Amino acid sequence: MSVKYSVQAAALREALRYVRRNPEQNFARLINLVRPFVRMPWHREILQQADEMWADPGNNWRRFTERALRQLAPNVAEKIVMNFFLNAALIGAATARAVEAEHGCNVPWAILMDPTTNCNLRCEGCWAGEYARGAHLSLEELDGIIQQGKELGVYFYLYSGGEPLLRADDIVTLAQKHHDAVFCAFTNATLVTPELAGQLAEVGNVALAISVEGFDQANDFRRGAGTYAKTVRAMDLLREVGAPFGFSTCYHAENTEEVASEGFVDAMIEKGCMFGWYFTYMPLGQHARTELLVTPEQRQLMYERVHEFRAKKEIFLIDFWNDGPYCAGCIAGGRHYLHINAHGDVEPCAFIHYADTNIREATLLEALKSPLFMQYREHYPFNENHLRPCPLLDNPDALVGMVNRAQAYSTQRQDNEPVEVVADKCREAAKRWGPVADGLWQEQTAKAVKQAI
Repeated sequence: MSVKYSVQAAALREALRYVRRNPEQNFARLINLVRPFVRMPWHREILQQADEMWADPGNNWRRFTERALRQLAPNVAEKIVMNFFLNAALIGAATARAVEAEHGCNVPWAILMDPTTNCNLRCEGCWAGEYARGAHLSLEELDGIIQQGKELGVYFYLYSGGEPLLRADDIVTLAQKHHDAVFCAFTNATLVTPELAGQLAEVGNVALAISVEGFDQANDFRRGAGTYAKTVRAMDLLREVGAPFGFSTCYHAENTEEVASEGFVDAMIEKGCMFGWYFTYMPLGQHARTELLVTPEQRQLMYERVHEFRAKKEIFLIDFWNDGPYCAGCIAGGRHYLHINAHGDVEPCAFIHYADTNIREATLLEALKSPLFMQYREHYPFNENHLRPCPLLDNPDALVGMVNRAQAYSTQRQDNEPVEVVADKCREAAKRWGPVADGLWQEQTAKAVKQAI
């Protein structure tokens, strides 16, 4: 770390303390201190948007920032600015682009890892349910992945599973060691205790993405009786100590209208959620229920509601599929992220259960240069319409071709589902979504052209 960086970072930390005391007067100072770290054109665009946001007292993103400063513990706010925005989004992203240019492969912004396949729940249709139970990535293996990732410019790490909080002690240990990185765990939150909530507030750089699929009845439909009550209790514990958290929702044919409702989003904000992450149901595994796949009307509803809420709600919302236009299509295959399961298989995506490389036998960089990941790099984008980004759900033939050309294996050790089988489950959904997505894409494109004139 250079002396110049250390001085600038120290000034940034000091500015954060002033911002918390008087956000209205000092937020502009914080933005100005970030400017020297800017290295890429899109970073400058973000700073300009931040300037415009803060100039309008009624702007919902300004209200969101003020809420975060009030709710989050001081250490958490500092880690979000220093680790997420500075290290991951600014400095790390520039380093990753340099590595990409040198090695001719993708380098992700985020890495998703599974500490364990074990879980204290068994939710119907869980995307991870087809992994064999009893597998784990050791503390040393997780640490090694993070160390390799930071050398490539990756400072954002996510945990899934299984239930990652079965390994809560290791998650806290890694956050303490890698205090310059930011972490997020997708969890059912039933294992959150007052003690763990306090640890997360103290360490500051671990957020929880809490699985919730509607209110009590809709949530417990797939996750089990009494789960909703435990989930919202965990949110209360985290909010009380200023630990960072948000909600993670799988929307399917039975709950889309509820989780896309203003009432649901307002309830999550009231509970203290800083973000919400929507995923759509994927028919993975031999027992998958294809009838839970959303209809085109439901997927369009989610697209419209998320855009509506972003314009007025004090929460950061993400829609994993429908946000393709913001990142020019699919983010998998190391383009923006990848997944390493608890067996060590390096997969292009958490929903693509095929690999040709294992992290126990290769470095992270070697995995990024493997045949399957290079197939992703070569054939991206999988559709010129970025509202149809996925090589499985939206363009199933694309995945079949890449898996077969790379001679990749199934990572679902319980059923070894052939890629042709899982692709066939998605063909009807892709066919029905296509015309709807094309209409939305044309409408969005026409609007962008009109604004540019």
